Amino acid sequence: MTQSTSPEVHPEARSVVGLSTKSADGTPVVRLKSRELMRQMREVEIDHEGRIYRLRITQLNKLILTA
Repeated sequence: MTQSTSPEVHPEARSVVGLSTKSADGTPVVRLKSRELMRQMREVEIDHEGRIYRLRITQLNKLILTA
């Protein structure tokens, strides 16, 4: 019998993370609130394996991710 483990969540993120649905392969999908992720800013930088991406809120209140 295998034991299932839940995804690890950083303690500071616990208040903004909710397990939502499951992906096509059955793994849990984490849902974040954009307001909490952006922390009242219009733009944040995300470092993904040494490459910097920018997540911005546009004038039309949409999200755009650029490298």
